[in-house]
Amino acid sequence: MAASVDKTWPEEQFEAAASREAISQHEGTPQVRKILLKLDVQILPILALMFLCSFLDRTNVGNAKIIGLEADTGMNDQQYDVGLAVFYLFYVCSEVPSNLMLKKASPRIWLPLLTVTWGIITMCLGFVRGFGSFVAVRALLGVAEGGLLPGMVLYLSSFYRRSDLAIRIGLFYTAASLSGAFGGLLARGLVEIGPRGGLEGWRWIFIIEGLLTVLCGIIAAIALPNGIATARYLTPEEREIALDRLLLDKPSLGDAVNSENESLKWSEVFRGLTDVSMWLTAVAYFGILAGLYSFGLFLPTIIQGLKIASSANQVQLWSVIPYAVATVSTVLVAFLSDRLKLRGVIMLFTLPIAIVGYAVIANVSNQHVQYGMTFLMATGMYASIPCILVWNSNNSAGHYKRATTSGMQLAIANCGGFVSTFIYPTKDGPRFHKGHTVVLGLLVFSWFMILFNVLWCHRVNKDKANGKYNKYAGYNDDRDPDFVFVL
Repeated sequence: MAASVDKTWPEEQFEAAASREAISQHEGTPQVRKILLKLDVQILPILALMFLCSFLDRTNVGNAKIIGLEADTGMNDQQYDVGLAVFYLFYVCSEVPSNLMLKKASPRIWLPLLTVTWGIITMCLGFVRGFGSFVAVRALLGVAEGGLLPGMVLYLSSFYRRSDLAIRIGLFYTAASLSGAFGGLLARGLVEIGPRGGLEGWRWIFIIEGLLTVLCGIIAAIALPNGIATARYLTPEEREIALDRLLLDKPSLGDAVNSENESLKWSEVFRGLTDVSMWLTAVAYFGILAGLYSFGLFLPTIIQGLKIASSANQVQLWSVIPYAVATVSTVLVAFLSDRLKLRGVIMLFTLPIAIVGYAVIANVSNQHVQYGMTFLMATGMYASIPCILVWNSNNSAGHYKRATTSGMQLAIANCGGFVSTFIYPTKDGPRFHKGHTVVLGLLVFSWFMILFNVLWCHRVNKDKANGKYNKYAGYNDDRDPDFVFVL
């Protein structure tokens, strides 16, 4: 029901309320659904393709490892792990600077440029000859890939309302789980190319997948719009409605284009760096990503140790199924999150699925039960990701505050990559009790951080309702008393 307008308000407040009421009348109409569908068709497949390439190019070393990477380059397990850790070091250092650059360089240029760059670097991995070159190329790969995910989250927030985002992020994030399935199948096929041209089969995995990434970046540069105002698939009237919808998430109505074109204010960057909710979601995400990355990097090694596959090629195929199940659950949970307008509360129920999986696999010896637990591990972690990614963006307003919190959250969270590279040494196989137990502890820690953030957001909303934030009225950012935090 549209809110009634009190005619005793000051004129500017009356006009703002009337405008909000007029804009909100579009919500739920066939016209808005048509606009969202057009945006989805134009944007989401490209982002999903880019993200699939991103995950493929950072985790394909796991597929290459079991078919000769270490032996042919003369590396040992410790050197291999160092190479993985170096990637995450440079990855996390590039996220915040990349997000701050996104607006100045324009998304249509910056995101495809990152994609083409890391595609070329991935191809270079196919020509490494030893530990030194492996580490150097992985470092460059981390720099190039680091800006993609925070950039995509920030980019989507300029097209969709807060309540629209989880399902959209869920749809493109399914590319991460699909990359595990697709990566196993692709690796199974590409390894058959070699040895050819003096290159072993595992080298062709990097070369071909890097080439596909470069092609993806070129497609993105052609197809992605910079913003709603340049979305070719929308009519002028549809662009106006789409821009007006974004105003409904702002405490005070204003020009959506101008508000998103705000100049860089270091005070907003500082607000982002000191945001309590950002730190709680970041450390929670840290624990989840430590599990997620170790799962992506070492699932083929774990399955190989279970002895349920008779060859390395069969291991690649067995690794496909848990990712396929996780893909379906990720989309369903993201849809439910948007429908209920809940983020952290949803994760309090999805994350225990992975916790159970790790608790069981760490303490049983039956190989079939262990393999079954990989389904729970993948489902619980992947299904939680869209909620935690969009939660931080939902509760930050002001472009550079949101850019900072998005970048910082992922910079802190991706430090989980350091943990993931060292907790599954080959000598611990086939049980990998220590690695599973470490991830189990981190996921339990993440669950409590999510709970604390739900309680923190609830407290802020209560304080706003009680007038403690009235001095920020009219600020038109997340401090405004009319800006309600999503739980």
